[in-house]
Amino acid sequence: MTAKIGIVIGSVREGRTGEGVANWVHAAAAQRTDAEFTLVDLKKFNVPILTSSTVPGAANKQYDEPAVTAWSAAIDALDGFVFVTPEYNHGVPGALKNAFDSLGSEWAEKTVGFVSYGADGGIRAVEQWRQIVANFHMVDIRSQVALGLFSDFGPEGFAPIERRAGELTTLLDNLVDATNRLRR
Repeated sequence: MTAKIGIVIGSVREGRTGEGVANWVHAAAAQRTDAEFTLVDLKKFNVPILTSSTVPGAANKQYDEPAVTAWSAAIDALDGFVFVTPEYNHGVPGALKNAFDSLGSEWAEKTVGFVSYGADGGIRAVEQWRQIVANFHMVDIRSQVALGLFSDFGPEGFAPIERRAGELTTLLDNLVDATNRLRR
């Protein structure tokens, strides 16, 4: 069975640039035959702020909120992820962190790669994500794509510099390989 990898759009802001980045990732991934790639738009799930008294890891995928249950089903159906993550104020975006925290075992022992963007390429957000995903024994891929707001975006929007396509190919190669090894 082919690995299923979700490309998670990690911003819910109006006018977000992450959607263009995720579409670029998805277009490249769609050319591949070694995995099935799906766009997962966090904004469409409208995950509420985590307020449940039940710790998500102990909820056994039984959540109080229908939006969290839908988010759970979408994430649980996947074998690995590409987080398209902005860097906000030198850190991870709050909406994606909340959505991550709202689940438990759905993330466990799966793979994750990072395509980040920000003034300095979003690298601080990715370093924080690496610490966060370790809690669920996720395997994070070392290679990443770090897009700079001043080098990969222009007046017309997202316009990655030439070398980014190769970086993305390396990330996807590594992610698919690791995902397949974990699924054996």
